[in-house]
Amino acid sequence: MSADSDPAAIRSIAVSPADVVDAYAYTQENPGEAVLRITPPFHGRMRARIHVYRRDDAELTGAVHVRPADVLESDVIEAYPAFDEMADGDESGEELGDAGVGEAGGDSENEDETAAVSADRRKRHAEAVEEWQARAREALLEAVQIETESGQRTVAVKPLG
Repeated sequence: MSADSDPAAIRSIAVSPADVVDAYAYTQENPGEAVLRITPPFHGRMRARIHVYRRDDAELTGAVHVRPADVLESDVIEAYPAFDEMADGDESGEELGDAGVGEAGGDSENEDETAAVSADRRKRHAEAVEEWQARAREALLEAVQIETESGQRTVAVKPLG
């Protein structure tokens, strides 16, 4: 392995706090995975950028992938607002009940109310995620482990901006 293709040369990674939190949120909400990607040639200070994939190609490209969760404080990760938590504010079960079921035209009204509750739930979730992202941008760790041929290596995390 040539010196510039060995990630052991990396001493620090520069990251955009927005990239870190966007990558974490993307992975929570979507089927693909978002990581912070560091691509060769490697040197002491590297830039890690957000990268989304469905199939990990790091082995083919020589890139180093850092999970955004590895760069965030654990209490912030635990505070991520799950969509299921947004249901706590729904009173859809009580409000909608069985009203209108079996009556002519009643099903349409029930569906409209269910859609309105669902839209409200999505909106509350999106707002909660935005609040979480603002908090998480301030919760980056100072160091992270990366994988090299000679094993794990600790590198400094330097926020941009």
